[in-house]
Amino acid sequence: MRHGTRTAATLLAMVLAACSPAGPAASQGAEVTTMELTSSSFADGETIPARHTCDGDDLSPHLAWTDAPDGTAAFVIIVDDPDAGGFVHWLLTDIPGDARELPEGEGDAIGRPGPNDFGRRGWGGPCPPAEHRYTFMLYALGEPIENVKDADAARRQAEDMALARATLTGRYARP
Repeated sequence: MRHGTRTAATLLAMVLAACSPAGPAASQGAEVTTMELTSSSFADGETIPARHTCDGDDLSPHLAWTDAPDGTAAFVIIVDDPDAGGFVHWLLTDIPGDARELPEGEGDAIGRPGPNDFGRRGWGGPCPPAEHRYTFMLYALGEPIENVKDADAARRQAEDMALARATLTGRYARP
């Protein structure tokens, strides 16, 4: 009975450690960090200006972020439309780890543009039939992702490797 009690206590301690904020990641020395992603083009939850869409110049919006964790070697940005089944508007990998912003219209020149669901590479702005939401997800990575074939593969790798994440959401409805 004593051996069973010790085993149960050990198992309970392991479960509690895994569930606590200082669980396995903290024991491996990983820093828990929350980044903030913002844009001077639009505020979180607000309307994306037409100049960033198919109704305007289709320029990527300005993005900036703070509080990147130590050890960040690269960033990845994935922009999708959850109201259109996750339609990917932008996949940008290999953003340098010391970058803290992407100027308006220049993101594709700073990172490596990947394929979007329009069938081309780089930014493809909103062009919905009705108002949709657009999720800008920024990942901080300890090393760049490799062999990016599509946004789903990039997202899986980024999720697995993320040191930190930040999200910004915009809306757009065609005039």
